[in-house]
Amino acid sequence: MYELLKDLCDIVGPSGFEQDVQRFILNEVKDYVDEYHVDPVGNLIVKKKGNNPDFPSLVIAAHTDEIGFIVKKIEDNGLIRFEKLGGFDDRILTSLPVRIRSEKGTVDGVIGTISAHYVKWDDPKRISSHRDLYIDIGARTAEEAVEMGIKVGQPISYGTEFKKIGNNRVVGKALDDRAGCALLIRLLQNIGGNEAQHGDIYGAFTVQEEVGLRGASVVSAAVDPDFALALDTTPTSDTFDVLMTGTRSLGNGPCIKIADKSLIAHPLVTQHLEKVAAEGNIPYQHEVFMGIGTDAGAIHMTNKGVTTGVISIPSRYTHTPIEVVDLDDMENSYKLLHDFVVTLDQLKGKTFLDT
Repeated sequence: MYELLKDLCDIVGPSGFEQDVQRFILNEVKDYVDEYHVDPVGNLIVKKKGNNPDFPSLVIAAHTDEIGFIVKKIEDNGLIRFEKLGGFDDRILTSLPVRIRSEKGTVDGVIGTISAHYVKWDDPKRISSHRDLYIDIGARTAEEAVEMGIKVGQPISYGTEFKKIGNNRVVGKALDDRAGCALLIRLLQNIGGNEAQHGDIYGAFTVQEEVGLRGASVVSAAVDPDFALALDTTPTSDTFDVLMTGTRSLGNGPCIKIADKSLIAHPLVTQHLEKVAAEGNIPYQHEVFMGIGTDAGAIHMTNKGVTTGVISIPSRYTHTPIEVVDLDDMENSYKLLHDFVVTLDQLKGKTFLDT
């Protein structure tokens, strides 16, 4: 799992610029699925045909984009102005390493900040807007930046290194939601072995989730599933920071979503996730957190409506360049996902009134 996560997270792929991520994923899954296509908005949709007609069809979604930036202007002195793609806290931006996907390959840079020696003349309460900031790639002039391959409209991601820390944890950028992508890749590569039964499975590797669940909004109309499940990360609340409530902790297993700002999870899905977790001795947590939304929010209310739930992978410091995920949580999230899929026949024919 670590190597797959590292390969996924190292790719530059903010919202609207997920092509390299999709190419990597397609290469990983194409030999394990029966059909695949890229839809007009960029979603990679794959299908694994069912081996038991008693199972309902299921779409599993994971978004491929990460929060990032886009080149807005090249200044005369070679510094680069940028816009944000996705939700950021501007307080964390100064002095961060970044990577630009240019016409000549990846270009490293840093978001500049004033020297500490100037702070005594500054307002200590001032928080610079991203529009006041700039990226330094080492160019001396605008012409030199262009020669390095930079132009307006290119995507930018954080430039932090993905690595292991502590006892079986990882830190890096883009774990939201390359972690979910890794789970879905692994499922597609392994499901159906050892005579495991399942229905038609659609894998939806979606785009532009971080800018409004855009890719997911067309998925259910394209595949018309009976059920849907989103795989995403969720912020933990287990540190000593102000506002932390201790309701979602790293290392205590996947979160079964009850509600967020985009979705009240369907009780059929929630209850079945709880059931298979209990039967499989899989640790889990409940998630009620109104600070986020996921692809499930778009999928469950498009087309004719879809019975939808979410498996959330606990993550510290989400939407920063130092997101932290526990690999034991990843393994337990995979077990929960797999066991849900191979027992989905238990929900065939059931409705909201059966809960």
